[in-house]
Amino acid sequence: MEIFGVRIISLVLFLMLTKNLSCNGFGGSMKDEEALKEGQNDMENSVSNYGEMRGVEDDDWQMVQKKGNQFVVNDKPFYVNGFNTYWLMVFAADESTRGKVTEVFKQASSVGMTVCRTWAFNDGQWRALQKSPSVYDEEVFKALDFVVSEAKKYKIRLILSLSNNWEAYGGKAQYVKWGNAAGLNLTSDDDFFSHPTLRSYYKAHVKTVLNRVNTFTNITYKEDPTIFAWELMNEPRCTSDPTGDKLQDWIQEMAFQVKKIDPKHLVEVGLEGFYGPSTPQRTQFNPNTYATQVGTDFIRNHLALGVDFASVHVYADSWISQQIADSHLSFVKSWMEAHIEDAEKHLGMPVIFAEFGVSSKDPGYNSSYRDTLISSVYNTILNSTKKGGSGAGSLLWQFFPDGTDNMDDGYAIVLSKSPSTSNIIQLQSTRLAMFNSLCNTKCNWGCKKKKLLKNILYHDEL
Repeated sequence: MEIFGVRIISLVLFLMLTKNLSCNGFGGSMKDEEALKEGQNDMENSVSNYGEMRGVEDDDWQMVQKKGNQFVVNDKPFYVNGFNTYWLMVFAADESTRGKVTEVFKQASSVGMTVCRTWAFNDGQWRALQKSPSVYDEEVFKALDFVVSEAKKYKIRLILSLSNNWEAYGGKAQYVKWGNAAGLNLTSDDDFFSHPTLRSYYKAHVKTVLNRVNTFTNITYKEDPTIFAWELMNEPRCTSDPTGDKLQDWIQEMAFQVKKIDPKHLVEVGLEGFYGPSTPQRTQFNPNTYATQVGTDFIRNHLALGVDFASVHVYADSWISQQIADSHLSFVKSWMEAHIEDAEKHLGMPVIFAEFGVSSKDPGYNSSYRDTLISSVYNTILNSTKKGGSGAGSLLWQFFPDGTDNMDDGYAIVLSKSPSTSNIIQLQSTRLAMFNSLCNTKCNWGCKKKKLLKNILYHDEL
């Protein structure tokens, strides 16, 4: 019902704009009129057929694939407006909080969001998925099954992250603790990336998750189109090796490992996007000098065989200064544009800005500033979209339902408390849904709809 509402809004906007386009001199030729008519028919067909799709016939719910610098589903572009809610599995593991998982998907769907990034790990912690190497809590695994099955009900695809650079939910530090408990003499959390035993622990976890048969749907994870992509790790850093060689070797091995088990799904690394030693001319775009010393290397890391698309995070308030400033907005724009350019020219792949936001705890914060920042991110994506560029979408950090204030790190967006933000999200979803409906990859941006799409997406009345 909710995404269907976005389609209806898209059709209404389309009809309004086609009328305005002809009034403002955009649609003067017969070819333009034919494109307008065909586009209108496409949207009407999309709406009329959507009720059938709500039944989720398997033929309609296909894997997301990559063609050049675009994501595609059923040979049509799939540009992403999505969100992060990392704690879904843990909430689903308790009957008293499981309903919040459904609320997240229902509310996200109501504003047209189509992708959620969440954790498929919890190592050695409270409600751990993996209690010790290769030892799993079946009830927590069933909770992850529920998350995947519930996402499908609301037409939301999942990016599932497989480990954490940070100690929250275990992360690489927990793997090192397990190694030392097994008699290894490990002295750094970065041994996670290099020690063969810890690598074997991680690869065993990957194998277990990818081969999991969902107890709700009876579909193996590696066969499930609900899963958009696998993420190797949330924000990997290896500060013990600023050259980047240690992390690069790990990425190469683990991307290959995932692809060997599951060649159908897309793979991404989970990087923040810092430029490193292989591209000294690009380090000017980093938020600070420390970013060049954390062992990551945006272009080099994403050239590893098996990596399908690039990930970038956007946190001016964490990286530059906590105090809110207009300079943060200019950084966000230049940071995004640099990575979109590199994804097009050097990587030949899509890039998703997989985390972005601003904390309400920052000095000088107000909701108007947050709306401005979100709009800036969305507009930068759209500037790439209109050219068929590599800017493939963005994921808000982070999206919460009502009644989960205890999980808020300052970045939470609750729709009921943020009507202006909700409208901005809805508008971005509508624009991208309209574009995805109106053109397919066979057009290759040379089709007669190109001018029409630009006018619809960028008409002032939107």
